[in-house]
Amino acid sequence: MLWAGPATHADAPDRAQPPLRAVPDERRQRRDRREVKRNKVAAVAKAPPIVPPPFAWMSVAIAAAFAISGVIALSAPPAACIVAALLGIGTAALGRPVNAWGDGAALPVPARQGLAVALVLLSSAGVGFGLAEWMYSGSLDWRIGVAALVTVNILFAALLSDRIVLVFMSKLGCWAPVALVDGSFYAFSGLAIAAITSGLVASYQLRFERARAEEEAALARVRDRAQSILQDYEETGQGWFWETDRRGRLTYLSPSVARALGRAEDELVGRAFSRLFDLGDENREGERTLTFHLSSRSSFEGLAVKAAVPDEERWWSINGRPVYDGFRNFCGFRGSGTDLTEKKLSEENAKRLARYDSLTGLANRFQMSQTLEKIVCSPQERERECAIFLLDLDRFKHVNDTLGHPAGDALLKQVAQRLERAVGKQGRVGRLGGDEFQVIVPGRVEHEQLGHLAQEIIHALSQPYSIDGQRVVIGSSIGIAVSPDHGVTSEALIRNADLALYAAKDAGRGRCHFYSSDLHSAAEERNALEQDLRDAIAHGGLELFYQPVVDASSERIAGFEALLRWNHPRRGWLSPDKFVPIAEDTGLIAAIGEWAIRTACSALAEWPEEVRCAVNVSPLQFASPQLPAIITNAIAQAGIDPSRLELEITESVFLNDDEGTEAMFAALKRIGVRLALDDFGTGYSSLGYLKKAPFDKIKIDQSFVRGATRPGSRNGAIIASITSLAQALGMDVTAEGVETLDELDLVRQHGCTHVQGYIYDKALSSQAVEERLANGLAMEAVGPRAARAPRKTMLRKVVLEHAGQHYAGTVRNASTEGAMVEGLWNVPVGTRFRIALSDTLTVDATSRWCIDNRMGVQFDRPIPLDIDGARPPAEEPRKARA
Repeated sequence: MLWAGPATHADAPDRAQPPLRAVPDERRQRRDRREVKRNKVAAVAKAPPIVPPPFAWMSVAIAAAFAISGVIALSAPPAACIVAALLGIGTAALGRPVNAWGDGAALPVPARQGLAVALVLLSSAGVGFGLAEWMYSGSLDWRIGVAALVTVNILFAALLSDRIVLVFMSKLGCWAPVALVDGSFYAFSGLAIAAITSGLVASYQLRFERARAEEEAALARVRDRAQSILQDYEETGQGWFWETDRRGRLTYLSPSVARALGRAEDELVGRAFSRLFDLGDENREGERTLTFHLSSRSSFEGLAVKAAVPDEERWWSINGRPVYDGFRNFCGFRGSGTDLTEKKLSEENAKRLARYDSLTGLANRFQMSQTLEKIVCSPQERERECAIFLLDLDRFKHVNDTLGHPAGDALLKQVAQRLERAVGKQGRVGRLGGDEFQVIVPGRVEHEQLGHLAQEIIHALSQPYSIDGQRVVIGSSIGIAVSPDHGVTSEALIRNADLALYAAKDAGRGRCHFYSSDLHSAAEERNALEQDLRDAIAHGGLELFYQPVVDASSERIAGFEALLRWNHPRRGWLSPDKFVPIAEDTGLIAAIGEWAIRTACSALAEWPEEVRCAVNVSPLQFASPQLPAIITNAIAQAGIDPSRLELEITESVFLNDDEGTEAMFAALKRIGVRLALDDFGTGYSSLGYLKKAPFDKIKIDQSFVRGATRPGSRNGAIIASITSLAQALGMDVTAEGVETLDELDLVRQHGCTHVQGYIYDKALSSQAVEERLANGLAMEAVGPRAARAPRKTMLRKVVLEHAGQHYAGTVRNASTEGAMVEGLWNVPVGTRFRIALSDTLTVDATSRWCIDNRMGVQFDRPIPLDIDGARPPAEEPRKARA
């Protein structure tokens, strides 16, 4: 409904009148103004008439001049005078028909002007000749005739006043026949003087009239321009005008407003001005302000009101001021309005962008912060309870780097949708930026339920995505903090949830972690360690140790692997696993890597020519464009052969397998250094990059070497496969972590070209390396014959059964595969026993050695070291079936 909102004081008289009637006088005035406007427009558009329309009245004036002259003189004019008079009367009477014909004919301007001159000359000449002939014939007194001529001249001048040229022609036409009839020199002289004088006067008058016409035209242009601008302003809908009477009824309204409201202009005139607006509950402030100004007759400006437009939201800004007459009587209001719709929508959009993420539509960091602040600052203590989930997407950067940012944006949208579905009505979901999300769960929720929700989120986000037809799989890690247990301020909760998130990532990603107080100490320890590491880099606190790499066939040192060590001033020697991740996270790894390369090159310069040195290169360092320049400079300063430097690279550099990776490999090979693929088989293990990357060596990770000689182990087969692949590709193979003689025999048997491990030596300091090289390059394998499983010391009474006989014994230590038993003497090797280790665990075993009353037995099947907690054999098949 168009007319909405409560009535004001201006509406009360409206109820007593017909619904859509306007005041008659006001309507008539508006109609007259439109008529005048149309006439002005028509006058400008239509060509002027040939002669002024009043010129036709000269026929009456000429006839009256002759009639009055005859009556006064009591004489009748001669025949020639009557003919001349009829010529003048008839020519003047032709003014109207000629004008009508000229309006329809497309005559050029010169023709129209010539026709006007002819009509005026003929009519005035008829008058002049008739009166002159009548006077000189003696029938008309010259005084009466001159008076008649002067009167006719005055009438000609009056009726042709806006045509200076025609006025001059009328005077010439009247007096030239008089001079011709008189024929004297004085008459022609007087005519000439009068003509010259009239010409001068006419010329001056013409210039004056032209100047005045130009001035009027300029004023008209200004007036018309202002009017046109206002009309254009109204028609474009950018603004509109309104006017009311003293009772608040509209007397004028721009047509654009009527069109916007879907009503005719006449329907709105006479209505209350306030009825143009929808003054509902959401616009009460505008209603009160508008009502106040209308009732107090005060000016207002920039008042925002909602238009009463059906099925559309439109806003106007209105201005108004009261109008008074010359006696200071209030006449009403007059004002203007502009459309605020776009501005309103822009403001709403700006507010939305300020509170919501433009990509996913989730609440942004600002709104989530406000929501959390509102919860923790609630006046009711029980309403301050909530849980904060901080989420980070695993492997999202890989998607961005490989598929591009548009694909990453599409993935984030799908993640947001899944996250909202998983959380549902339990909490509010927001995006903090990048691949970081946050969930706020209000109220007290048990940790078990929060953990279940976190697992649901991780499961939902870990399902495959379809991005541009490609299958993408990512994961998520979640840190959880609970208020007030883990903090009473929003800053504390966010910080603690962030610590829990880091703990979840460090634990292997794809899991959730609740905040605990020990995370603070871990974070503080990490920060302290970071500062100490920076000091160590600046003051030379890091060292390189070198572990020998031995040729498997000749047992001579082929090279060393440079291993990073840090002797902390307070904590002593720290493992690289403790500080290298910190260096990678903080960007210090680049400086450490450059120092390691330069230090290794300097050491190579002091070693024999046939000895190489391998240096580990982190993925971050490998991705640096400055790496080739650093290596080239270090080799040049040390003055060594580039092939003596070996760079060990892990499989993780292929995560961003792109043109940059291939270009880096090509640049390093141009330098001449050797490349080794480190920890092969433990990473992403794609054989495709072995075909592309120019590696010189493959290093088998120690996890495949350890336990390779145990019965049932498949590690030997894996080692054999790797060495066969390397030989086919023309690469060397180094087995890492060799510690026992049987492992050494195994890797040699399967074709490993180099061996590295404690079987030959541990990592040595630079000074120890120099002493070792001074004694030659030969190495001797020193170590146990075979590896055995870890053992647990214990003192346990057991019962051994053999051939129906039972013996008491004591287990001194045990492993999952065997034990040392005291109490039996001189037991032959290979004797079978059934040993009752506990009430629930019995195992078959075979003796492998015996010294005095001690013997070593090997179990037929592995057992748990927690013997008391072991399940009875009868339950094991049920477990296997489950």
